[in-house]
Amino acid sequence: MRTAYCGHLSASDVGRSVKLAGWVNRRRDLGKLTFVDLRDHTGLVQLLFASDRDDLRDAHTLNREDVLVVQGTVQRRSPENLNSEMKTGEIEVKVEVLSVANRSKTPPFLVEGDGSDATEETRLRYRYVDVRRARLQRALTMRHRTLQATRTYFSGRDFIEVETPVLTKSTPEGARDFLVPSRLHHGSFYALPQSPQLFKQLLMVGGIDRYFQIVKCFRDEDLRADRQPEFTQLDLEVSFPTGPEEIYALVEGAVAHVLREVLDVEVPLPFPRLTHADAMRRFGVDKPDMRFGMEIQDVSAIVASTGYRVFSDAAASGGRIAGIVAKGCARYSRSALDQLQAVAVAAGAKGLSWVKVEDPIVSPIAKFLTPDETSALVSALGAETGDLILLLAGQGIEKPLGELRLAVARQESLAVPGWKFLWVTEFPLFELDDEGQLASAHHAFTSPKKEFVDRIETDPLHIPSNAYDLVLNGTELGSGSIRIHSRELQERIFRRLGITPEDADLRFGWFLQALEYGAPPHGGFALGMDRLVMIMAGESSLRDVIAFPKTANGMCPLTEAPMPATDKQLRELAIRVERAE
Repeated sequence: MRTAYCGHLSASDVGRSVKLAGWVNRRRDLGKLTFVDLRDHTGLVQLLFASDRDDLRDAHTLNREDVLVVQGTVQRRSPENLNSEMKTGEIEVKVEVLSVANRSKTPPFLVEGDGSDATEETRLRYRYVDVRRARLQRALTMRHRTLQATRTYFSGRDFIEVETPVLTKSTPEGARDFLVPSRLHHGSFYALPQSPQLFKQLLMVGGIDRYFQIVKCFRDEDLRADRQPEFTQLDLEVSFPTGPEEIYALVEGAVAHVLREVLDVEVPLPFPRLTHADAMRRFGVDKPDMRFGMEIQDVSAIVASTGYRVFSDAAASGGRIAGIVAKGCARYSRSALDQLQAVAVAAGAKGLSWVKVEDPIVSPIAKFLTPDETSALVSALGAETGDLILLLAGQGIEKPLGELRLAVARQESLAVPGWKFLWVTEFPLFELDDEGQLASAHHAFTSPKKEFVDRIETDPLHIPSNAYDLVLNGTELGSGSIRIHSRELQERIFRRLGITPEDADLRFGWFLQALEYGAPPHGGFALGMDRLVMIMAGESSLRDVIAFPKTANGMCPLTEAPMPATDKQLRELAIRVERAE
């Protein structure tokens, strides 16, 4: 139906007869002449219709998003009509044949806009119109190229892509499963995989030396800008790795390859590394944004014995006093400081102490500190005139300080553009969940550091694991670990997590049995492709790089999923739905 694409035409095509197809972006009537901007996935080109042609009179009736097929001749625009803001602004196509392939209702929003003229729910309800926007087309094209480059990279390094089941069995992955009822086995349910974790480990047992998969995963959890109930990840596993180092090198190479191929960006290798303990101590978060400093500094030795009881009581009870320096922020008003205190309290702190480094010092705690103590505090933190010192005291102050650091960075726009990758290593093997129960910090199949195995039963919260995360600009891109390949060790971990031998056999007997048939040492990684593409595209939400995403409450405005099943479907599944009153 066409011999050329709109955005590919240029001055070199002047005199050429072309056939184009696309959508009406806009129409302008100027007396005897009608101009139409025609759009396809490559861009825009201006069409010129002469009104003295009876067979072209339909041009006057064209509306936005009408679908056209036209034939005409490329000609150069007159000098006064050149459009420097348009890729094809030097030329236009004088139309000789017009065919209206389809008419469109008035679109719910402007396709040439940025989407701000409609709510997100409206854009998702009419996603087939929203996808026509250049910004979303660019993101989806970037996503395609990213997946393509990823497959090329791993295929060239002796990995093979193996598909794993979508209807499977529930495994402990840290979130709720989506359950699928079985029609043939009433009362039984499949689980949609949160990841292919156990299957990729079985592939290693099966002698698949290097596996990868670009796979859809599912988690029934509360959503936010960087979460979706269904998401895409790069999954990989390697047999007989030399340790985490081999996984680091493979993942770094893959990410560097993608950025080079898709964005023509070079990133230095290897990526820097930071243990989990150091990340929490210095930045208050296990996914620190390294595009700015403002590190947490401990000042307990300086202020613990001052007359300020908040500090002295915290030190006496085993806590510490630490803070950050917000450069040039002594100008903050009291209301701005109150907002920072709200951030700290929301993150778990009891309160915020602040010091404005001015002459003289301005601070509600200044009266409790001697001049020498104040000077020592300012000096220890490296603060200068015009800076703002933010201090917290007590136990567990790392997270609130991390939130304060991010709040100031957002307020001051400290995160300079760039690609700051970081490996966070040696995560704890166990942590306490919201109910105070022992849980896996990553997942139950992560191996502990060998020298700490004897502490599993006696000191579980102080065991570092062979787990690692890849972080980019403060966003966790993915996680991995060296796995457990011994049934005896795996069963010890299950017992420590409160999984009885009977329950372990019921849920994982098939996997535990496989570990007795020559399971090799193995390790791997899973990288969130949606998050990577989101950052590459400069977007702030996963929904802007996924063709048909869900809203924040898990709904699809386009298809209106989820929706109730019919009575017939429920009878076939032997399910009775109890309606909430």
